[in-house]
Amino acid sequence: MKLEDLISVSGMPGLFKMAGNRSNGLIVEDLDTGKRKFIPMRKHQFSPLDTIAVFTTQDSVALVEVLGKMNEVKASIPPVSPKSDSETLRAYFNQIVPDHDPFRVYPKDIKKIIKWFQFLEERQIFDHLSNDEEE
Repeated sequence: MKLEDLISVSGMPGLFKMAGNRSNGLIVEDLDTGKRKFIPMRKHQFSPLDTIAVFTTQDSVALVEVLGKMNEVKASIPPVSPKSDSETLRAYFNQIVPDHDPFRVYPKDIKKIIKWFQFLEERQIFDHLSNDEEE
């Protein structure tokens, strides 16, 4: 599995793997149970992780790269709690993406990125990614 295969669904916690699509929605697979369900486009919006970017002062950086950097430095710079105050979140994110634009990257965005990182970390997705890259 690649991070590019994962999507975020508005109104639903966590991340999902896209299993198929229909003209009126997507079929998504739960990463924990493997169960598939239909999610209608009328009620939800879908955001593939490879299309999400973090604003920087110059341009933007892909979310996949930010999550990869968080995974690389997690031993030396452990992620803070998503429930931390805005200053703590910003200080942590400054270590990960030092040139992020503080006027366009809000604390709620940083919280969501940290939650997604923890979601992937709990399911050991990063371990599977490194194995897939070696093959």
